[in-house]
Amino acid sequence: MKLVPVIDLLRGEVVHARRGERTAYRAIESRLCIGAEPVTVVQALLALHPFQTLYVADLDAIQGTGNHTIVVAQIRAAFPELELWVDSGISGNRSLSDWLAADLGSPVIGSESLRHEGHLREVLTQLRGKSSETASWVLSMDFRADTFLGPTGLLKDARLWPRRVLAMNLARVGSQLGPDLQLIERLVRMAPGGEIFAAGGVREASDLEAAAAAGAAGALIATALHDGRIGAEVLTRYV
Repeated sequence: MKLVPVIDLLRGEVVHARRGERTAYRAIESRLCIGAEPVTVVQALLALHPFQTLYVADLDAIQGTGNHTIVVAQIRAAFPELELWVDSGISGNRSLSDWLAADLGSPVIGSESLRHEGHLREVLTQLRGKSSETASWVLSMDFRADTFLGPTGLLKDARLWPRRVLAMNLARVGSQLGPDLQLIERLVRMAPGGEIFAAGGVREASDLEAAAAAGAAGALIATALHDGRIGAEVLTRYV
């Protein structure tokens, strides 16, 4: 299992994401550090465990109210060995071109940002023309409870997916509900040669074990790291 810590950026701070209700997000309060300044939070996460990858959700970019490109660049400069997966709300050719030109990490294409099949075709066409980026991009299959958020073609045809796919249930993010094991199993069946990551709801070590049993290759974690329910002792068992 590959464990990937998450930071959600909103108005310059790391916030505590809860159930995808973004208007209610507040600055994170962590046992690992004081404050919610992004570089400080990342430094604290890496002091807890030598994570190889960090997932960054740029909520301003996703909502179309700005972006955190400068902040992501600061993180990249401060931790050059850290692989970044960044969801910057890519919704078509222009936003994808801007992200690839910035060269700040692997783009995460969130299905919720692809509002129709045309956006999906634009993004896939451009990625297929970029061999290195095609190998490294990440797809977030976004659900809210049982509802898929994105073009139906993406849900019907796993041949459109890259190797790494997030089983993202926004209703479980920052919740006490645990990961969506049924969703993980569903996506694993659809893409048996891929790597499916549990995203949303991981509370404790038993959730990681359950996700692995469901076929997950890894998991995204946030709240459980900051409140101490998943600590250094548990993390040493994983990559």
